Amino acid sequence: MRKQFLECGKIVSTHGIHGEVRVQPWSDGPEFLLDFSTFYLDGGGTALTVERARVHKGMVILKPAGVDTVESGGTLRGKIIYINRADAPKDGDGVFFIQDILGISVYDADTNHLWGTLTDVLSTGANDVYEITGGDGVKRLVPVIPQVVLDTDPEAGIMRIRPLKGLFDDAD
Repeated sequence: MRKQFLECGKIVSTHGIHGEVRVQPWSDGPEFLLDFSTFYLDGGGTALTVERARVHKGMVILKPAGVDTVESGGTLRGKIIYINRADAPKDGDGVFFIQDILGISVYDADTNHLWGTLTDVLSTGANDVYEITGGDGVKRLVPVIPQVVLDTDPEAGIMRIRPLKGLFDDAD
């Protein structure tokens, strides 16, 4: 089941003396978070209205409504912020929120062999890399390129891949 509220960053510190906070973005880029006028705390239980937001040195500087001092901003330090899925841009074809694909089963497209579960997504710059953890605890890394990741169905909880020769086993 897809989550209503999605983790999108963490408040890491205050910024200035007027209640602004610095948010470490957990998205493709900090600019993504500028499109939201409301964030949520406590897993979606508490709304946090944004008076203004900007990007500064790869971080998002937010000024929450009602937070007007460095001390009140400091009480938010360490909090995870969420967005409401309904407020987010709609997923495009082949575009997913990471939280929607973590935990799905990864199968070989040719043999239907279960390689394991997708346990992490690493951003490398050129392309993302999926970490797949097998039932034996072995972690395998898969480049997210069309030649390898053939099909992803978050609703069904299934991903089909075709590992490149030598990617998982030198015996291939």
